[in-house]
Amino acid sequence: MENFFFKQAQKIWKNSTMDATLESLELELNIHKKLLSIFQVGDFYYFIFNVAEANFEFISAEVGSVLGYDPNTITANEFLENIHLEDQPYFLNFENCLNVFFRKLQPNQIENYKVCYDFRVKNKNGKYVRILHQLVALQYDESYNITRTLGIHTDISHLKTNGIPVLSFIGLNDEPSFINVKPEMIYLPVKEFFSKREKQILKYLCEGKNSSEISIALYISKFTVDTHRKNMLMKTNTRSAVALVMKSLHEGWI
Repeated sequence: MENFFFKQAQKIWKNSTMDATLESLELELNIHKKLLSIFQVGDFYYFIFNVAEANFEFISAEVGSVLGYDPNTITANEFLENIHLEDQPYFLNFENCLNVFFRKLQPNQIENYKVCYDFRVKNKNGKYVRILHQLVALQYDESYNITRTLGIHTDISHLKTNGIPVLSFIGLNDEPSFINVKPEMIYLPVKEFFSKREKQILKYLCEGKNSSEISIALYISKFTVDTHRKNMLMKTNTRSAVALVMKSLHEGWI
């Protein structure tokens, strides 16, 4: 089941590829050259991402030691689902900014830029790991729509223990770099993730109240309460009030 967050990311990726034509992937030598240009010391894995199809085409086996995921079964939807809720808006805003940035480049500049930003993702054991996400364009069509990217995820939990995610575009081959880029905040940070009414309903859910009791307390209809509850489940990718409350307590939203 695709979650709300993944659907938003999918829209950004679809917009970035538009009517792009995918070519066959016979780029092994090129991949290794690019790996040398973005490699960082530390526990890492690399992957090839199909932007048009919004999914991984390949993930190296090291993802098992970094995050505990099975490289043969993990999907983009499942991966994004595990990104910390507070970092999800940053991820979407960064991806949107990335799309805008690359569209402004000249064709001969596309391969000379590396995208860098960080976020927290939950590993197989339920612990959050801070990942340095580094990305380069691996393939693009004749209209310069990027169709495949090559990425490396490095565990930097020991280097950055707190703070918000940061985006940079690193120039290669003498291109200028842009550090700590401030993207357009299209997607709201977690403190604004829930509406005022949703926060009120969440508070009552934590107190064990049902929809009828909440509707009486807030002087709104039970239908309105149920609608807000459904929206909150979708936003948080949970399937029940109990799961919503447990996740809210675990993530510190309340």
